[in-house]
Amino acid sequence: MIGKFWIGLGAALLLAAAGTPAKADLKLCNNTASKVGVAIGYKDKEGWASEGWWTAGPQKCLTLLKGALIARYYYVYAVDQEKGGSWGGKSQICIKDKIFTIRGIDNCSDRGFQKQGFFEVDTGEEADWTVSLSGDKTTPSQ
Repeated sequence: MIGKFWIGLGAALLLAAAGTPAKADLKLCNNTASKVGVAIGYKDKEGWASEGWWTAGPQKCLTLLKGALIARYYYVYAVDQEKGGSWGGKSQICIKDKIFTIRGIDNCSDRGFQKQGFFEVDTGEEADWTVSLSGDKTTPSQ
């Protein structure tokens, strides 16, 4: 009788796990002691887009894009809001100071935006990815 109980419980747990869809998102973990502002860039079926700003508290993670990732490459720019400095790279993408969603990466200044260097994130075409920020910034604190 006890054996049948454990087999039934095991089967129920397997069915419950199989019925739960896997979470697939683009996440960012802030592994620093400062609050960080984050912007992302990506290419989707409508073309290039950039979005910002999310705030990631110290030692906290947040979801930037929900759902299965559709691209291999995503781009991130982050600013240390307490100590200064930033994480960026060579990929030039449009941003603005306030919360934004911008379509396209060309003629940023003509459209009232700034051009900023983002670092590239290669997800290897995984459906779920987490970017981690550490204390290594590309721009030193002022």
